[in-house]
Amino acid sequence: MSLKKIAVAIDGPAGAGKSSISKVVAKQLGYLYIDTGAMYRSVTWAVLHDGIDPTDQAAVETILPTLELTMEPGNDACKVFVRGQEVTDLIRTPQVNNAVSEVASHKGVRQYLVERQRLLADEGGVILDGRDIGSVVLPDAELKIYLTASVKARAKRRWLEVQGTANEQSLDEITKNVERRDEMDKNREESPLVCVDDAVVIDSSDMTFDETVNRILQLVQEIINHE
Repeated sequence: MSLKKIAVAIDGPAGAGKSSISKVVAKQLGYLYIDTGAMYRSVTWAVLHDGIDPTDQAAVETILPTLELTMEPGNDACKVFVRGQEVTDLIRTPQVNNAVSEVASHKGVRQYLVERQRLLADEGGVILDGRDIGSVVLPDAELKIYLTASVKARAKRRWLEVQGTANEQSLDEITKNVERRDEMDKNREESPLVCVDDAVVIDSSDMTFDETVNRILQLVQEIINHE
């Protein structure tokens, strides 16, 4: 059996559980989990913090060189820093949720972050999740997965996550937001959400968290066994 560590690209729509599942898979494999969504959220947080209109592409791209965006491993998630300030929790607010697809649609933002993601992935033994990992960021990844679930299932999961938190919203609000995110992610001009031809599709609508994790671990093991 080869001990070579592979690169795993996990794409899919908002609320499919990509980040939480990728973290567990990476931990079990001893891989580095790179939270690309947190990177886009961090740029979005900085845009809002600086009082910039998320739809103003030129203004958004102007601040990119000032971000000093860094990531560090944490116990449960990557710690994210912008200009030396930890923003790990600040990037999970409804305000950031509502603006991140707009900010992520700008060409300069995507180029800036894709370059950083590729550098992090060069060593292998990594899992990246997002919207365009298999299609744009890591087109040569040994394993590409498209993780999806119905709008209803994704909205309910997100609703359960935010119950009792400062970010609490109604199920109806979250459902509408998920539908809006899907529409923006699929139709944006820069690197839209797509399921590449060589991706393994996993629909987790009726799967438990553990079942989804185990399915991905099985796929990784199959590829390693064939190396």
